[in-house]
Amino acid sequence: MAKKSNEYSNESIASLKGAQRVRKRPAVIFGSDGIEGCEHSVFEILSNSIDEAREGYGKKIILTRYSDGSVSVEDFGRGIPVDFNRNENCYNWELLFCEMYAGGKYNTNDGDNYEFSLGLNGLGLCATQYASEYMDAEIYRDGFRYTLHFEKGEPVGGLKKEETTRRQTGTKITWKPDLEVFTDIDVPREYYEEILKKQAVVNAGVEFVLRWQDKTFDTVTFKYDHGITDYVNELVGENAMIPTQTWQGERRGRDREDKPEYKVKMNFAVTFSNKLSLLEYYHNSSFLEHGGSPEKAVKSAFVSQIDAYLRQNGKYLKNESKINFQDVEDCLVLVSSSFSTQTSYENQTKKAITNKFIAEAMTEFLKHQLEVYFLENPLDAEKITGQVLVNKRSREKAEKARIDLKKTLSNPMDVTNRIQKFVDCRTRDTSRREIYIVEGDSALGACKQARDAEFQAIIPVRGKILNCLKAEYDKIFKSEIITDIIKVLGCGVDVRSKANKDLSAFDLSALRWNKVVICTDADVDGYQIRTLILTMLYRLTPALIDEGFVYIAESPLYEIESKDKTYFAYNDREKAEILEKIKGQKFTIQRSKGLGENEPEMMWLTTMNPATRRLIRVTPFDAQRTAEVFDLLLGDNLAGRKEHIAENGAKYLELADLS
Repeated sequence: MAKKSNEYSNESIASLKGAQRVRKRPAVIFGSDGIEGCEHSVFEILSNSIDEAREGYGKKIILTRYSDGSVSVEDFGRGIPVDFNRNENCYNWELLFCEMYAGGKYNTNDGDNYEFSLGLNGLGLCATQYASEYMDAEIYRDGFRYTLHFEKGEPVGGLKKEETTRRQTGTKITWKPDLEVFTDIDVPREYYEEILKKQAVVNAGVEFVLRWQDKTFDTVTFKYDHGITDYVNELVGENAMIPTQTWQGERRGRDREDKPEYKVKMNFAVTFSNKLSLLEYYHNSSFLEHGGSPEKAVKSAFVSQIDAYLRQNGKYLKNESKINFQDVEDCLVLVSSSFSTQTSYENQTKKAITNKFIAEAMTEFLKHQLEVYFLENPLDAEKITGQVLVNKRSREKAEKARIDLKKTLSNPMDVTNRIQKFVDCRTRDTSRREIYIVEGDSALGACKQARDAEFQAIIPVRGKILNCLKAEYDKIFKSEIITDIIKVLGCGVDVRSKANKDLSAFDLSALRWNKVVICTDADVDGYQIRTLILTMLYRLTPALIDEGFVYIAESPLYEIESKDKTYFAYNDREKAEILEKIKGQKFTIQRSKGLGENEPEMMWLTTMNPATRRLIRVTPFDAQRTAEVFDLLLGDNLAGRKEHIAENGAKYLELADLS
């Protein structure tokens, strides 16, 4: 084996040149060398066209994704200037396509060309060209058609220039991301649709067209004439507590005394809803996934102003704590679109801005707008602040319930802390363990004798459990049988509720069972208990249903005994088929007994033997539909129940006890 050289000399230092600066380390520019980086390279090209449209040059941008994975972006702006540049003594195409940190957007604060631009650093076009298998540029300007071709980051054939009679100026860039640079270039359609829709939202009146090639071209168009206001109205629909407010303002300032002054334009579309919450921030059209300055401003302004209103109007109870932003966020729908002539992004991916002045200007602006709105619209102010107060108290109530539940469930299951009447199995192999939730003590006895004690455990339900669809969480977790079942399951609870989203950490990996089997009698009472158990699991541990861990054990309705065999029928159709099969033989038929009255052999054969039992896997739709019907028949919907009985009651008169 050759000895490894450890020499570290002056000649060990090297610099990347040309395309290798991106092709070797794409994540430095694009944030990733995977699909996210490839997506960002698409946005870099798109953003140049957006900057042109925002300056008033072109109102339509066409993005085409071809079936081979290549992409083109076409705009109808002024066209990229690619001809000879006397100041730099070279061609502009060489600077823009082949030189990092070259562009026309460095003087935005001086009123030059692009006042508010997505592009800042002169990196995007060149970096994407470097990271491409090939790139073609077609540019119309000054009465000429210019074309360029690049392969693997290198120009091929130079600039071609010819006169044209086409009057429409513009630029079309076509390229294919290189698999030698990115580990994955199959950008999903959802990304293109999402990014074009977001850009349509914050560039009012600009039409964005997506052309998607499969066998033919499928076209989708995004356009919002009134920008973020139309978008918020589309999202909220009829669920808004107040009409959507559009607030616009402009400020000048600086991040530090010795820094240059710059301009910021602010646009907010704001409403409140108890059905929906949404916060989206954009700056110079870039979606700020991580927020930064605008997010800080919104949190500070809304909490401060709503808290001030509650205090001034005596809405807090004595010694009550103040609201926090979560209480506001739960009913706030806000989209912010801001622009500035000088922007400090966290990095090239532009997912957050850090400008100190922008945060201060937005905070002051939003506080003022809210104060004025509350003064001019006292009824709306009452609705908004009242909902925030409801959110706060619900959160605190949920937090108290979470702490109580944690105490309840935190005790480990051991020999000294057994659940009442819980019968465990021997194996510790979770992939084999099954838990039967059975109806009552009598069923417990029969199942205990019939089960395979190696892998089947049993816990009885003592009476009818609480209706978890109607009850509050504090009442639910005071129910001993419910907390016992949750303890036995071992995975905690997963409460999907806005007010109780942090009720308790749910850990599916902590589930002690491969199957959770609901086993009840095949009669009206059994069906009701089964529904109550299913509803409890649907509300408290929905992930168990989503992941397919919950089953219903079917119990036979009829036991048919012939001369040499016993048959079990699970419905009337099966009964008829069995009777047809044993036609001419003597037989006896009887309805099956309750679980507690069955012989262990029969229980094993019909309900517990994996080879002969019938288990029905509960799907999310089954559980949701069951919960809806249960709510209709046993919940608070009195009007719906009356209507249901009026429409369907006649079908069940023969079963009704009218004596």
